[in-house]
Amino acid sequence: MSNLSYISPFFIVSSIKDAVSFYVNQLGFGVRYIGPENDPFFAIVGRDSVSIMLKAIADDIKPVPNHTRHEWARWDAYIFTEDADTLFEEYSSTGIIFRQPLRDDDDGLRGFEVTDADGYVLFFGSPSP
Repeated sequence: MSNLSYISPFFIVSSIKDAVSFYVNQLGFGVRYIGPENDPFFAIVGRDSVSIMLKAIADDIKPVPNHTRHEWARWDAYIFTEDADTLFEEYSSTGIIFRQPLRDDDDGLRGFEVTDADGYVLFFGSPSP
């Protein structure tokens, strides 16, 4: 049986330039792909084994983060990290604004939330020790 090793969420974004800038400059991701070359509308950004696909489709196709559809749908992506405390400190030094600071939540997780340029909420964390 084959093992699965990662998943990449696919987010519709308003501006590929703004979205890529957030992930690179605020979260320390790298650009793995952006194209087409002359008029980019699709990108893959990543850090370590995490990748996120971003696509600007059309002016009338807007991002729809989960929390805008239902208050209980807090996140658009759960990103596992073994050391949420250290990552929180790294991101704090970039001046990022946290949607939810580092904490142990009611779901038995330790981590924090950030909101990207299009309102998608990313949780970085792991099960509480």
